[in-house]
Amino acid sequence: MGISTSSISEDQESSQEHGSGVGYSEEHQVVSCCAAKLHFEVKRDYKNPQFLGPEGNVDVELTDENANRYSIRFPAAGWYLWSATGLGFVVRAAATVRIAFGSWSQHLALDLQHHEQWLVAGPLFDITVEPEEAVYEIHLPHFISLQAGEVDISWFLVAHFKDEGMVLEHPARVEPFYAVLENPSFSLMGILLRIASGTRFSISITSNVLMYYHSHPKDIRFHLYLVPSDALIRKAIDDEEDRFCGVRLQTSPPMEPLNFGAYYIVSNSAHLEIIPTELKLSYRSPGEIQPFSKFYAGQMKEPIQVEITDKRHGTLVWKTVVKPVDIQLGAAAAPPVSSGAAFVKENLRQLQVRMGDLKGVLDDLQDSEVLTENEKELVEQAKTQQSKNRALLSMVEKKGDPALEELYRSISKRDPYLVLHLRQQTL
Repeated sequence: MGISTSSISEDQESSQEHGSGVGYSEEHQVVSCCAAKLHFEVKRDYKNPQFLGPEGNVDVELTDENANRYSIRFPAAGWYLWSATGLGFVVRAAATVRIAFGSWSQHLALDLQHHEQWLVAGPLFDITVEPEEAVYEIHLPHFISLQAGEVDISWFLVAHFKDEGMVLEHPARVEPFYAVLENPSFSLMGILLRIASGTRFSISITSNVLMYYHSHPKDIRFHLYLVPSDALIRKAIDDEEDRFCGVRLQTSPPMEPLNFGAYYIVSNSAHLEIIPTELKLSYRSPGEIQPFSKFYAGQMKEPIQVEITDKRHGTLVWKTVVKPVDIQLGAAAAPPVSSGAAFVKENLRQLQVRMGDLKGVLDDLQDSEVLTENEKELVEQAKTQQSKNRALLSMVEKKGDPALEELYRSISKRDPYLVLHLRQQTL
């Protein structure tokens, strides 16, 4: 397989200033406009998915269920986000997009991954667009955590699989949940992370803990998965569990980003046998069997606390409590979309860690009279980003639910991908 690499040219760098159509600043205006509608429910039903667009939701047509192929017609210029996958487009004009899901294992040999020190960093999409020039930007989702500051942005590469082999391209920029290609060409494509030769540290990634139960007259069985935060992997696991009548419990994500390739220990308070007790956090394509831990709880008359700890350091990274009532109600309809205040309360820790530049949020909260000028200055005076986030969340939480609703509205407008990411993780 031939491999070639194309770098960002001076022409690409200057396209933000001189490119026609939707520019970088205009894109953020479009994002802000659409994100005010981000109170939508992120659906698990992939057979009737939708894009969030500037004029509301745009339906996605499933054209081939066996091949997971979809067709979408973007009716006008603007920003469009596929909530089920995190895939986004900024378009200059109306366009028709066709998307299928690919498998890395079919196109990137494992020995090549290990030799070149490449890590799969997000889903693989087969994308075609008509007309191709209508797309100004494509946002490809990734699950690499940038908050630790250990990952060099230059390590991110977009892999295109074409007739001549794999062609690598540097993205124009990398954001916390996606990488951006400007004026892109389309193919089978996805994000890879190329680690510098000789580098010996763990890469932190955002991840999901998925927990399912299977009810039987005499026994209740649980399956627990620890996987990268990839919507397509989550869909594949949901589909596989559905085949055997598994019901997913609502769980929170790990408390911090976890390390790619590390081992984690699964345990429970009831001393039930768990097989296996160790799970390795690694990437497997959605079409492959995903490893999980299994344990039985009998008729489950008492609550069970389940924990995951880092094998190397012994630190707790995730825990949940499952009560008998959770099993009784689990087969009911999906929980309703929570209010903005409830969303902030449920994700306080994640927001403290992951919120970025607060300037726009602070301006919004001052304009809506949630914060005074002095309170705004107190937040700005904090030394680190996390301490600023902590101060803001503490102030707003003390002011009650109406203030939290205003905070949620502002975060949705300023950072819709963060809100989408947190909503997806707790589905």
